[in-house]
Amino acid sequence: MSHSAEKTNAMRIMEQKKAKYVFHDYTASGAVAGEDVAAAIGQSPDRVFKTLVTVGMSGKNYVFVVPVCKELDLKKAAKTVGEKWVEMIKSKELLPLTGYVHGGCSPVGMKKLFRTVIDISAESKETVCFSGGKIGYQMEAPLSELEKVIPMELADITE
Repeated sequence: MSHSAEKTNAMRIMEQKKAKYVFHDYTASGAVAGEDVAAAIGQSPDRVFKTLVTVGMSGKNYVFVVPVCKELDLKKAAKTVGEKWVEMIKSKELLPLTGYVHGGCSPVGMKKLFRTVIDISAESKETVCFSGGKIGYQMEAPLSELEKVIPMELADITE
């Protein structure tokens, strides 16, 4: 990890729970497309995951983590969490709800623990990469390490 990197909540929580991860950083001035993040850290786009925050018909929030090269299937996502429908939250709601900005939203270290569903494709990967809680920060870890810090389940949630 470069010494100039300030620790984010996501990094601190991984360390508190003794969850091992590899830190990657890249230069970015704003939110970066997922495929570009994958290229920047030298990873295949099917191993780099984006974190999407949704709201269901019930008003509950859910977090879905999907490969950057795929899209979240809202119907499958809703069915997985037992809602009639889910939709993406508005961009301006992201920071107050999670503590993260668009493009730097990590599944780890949100203000509250939300039910988190990770696309089933992650199961076959030795490690997956996800946001480290800040634009330009990525963490790479096996799912078994991620499980130490967030309540997560696997499901087929992509189109």
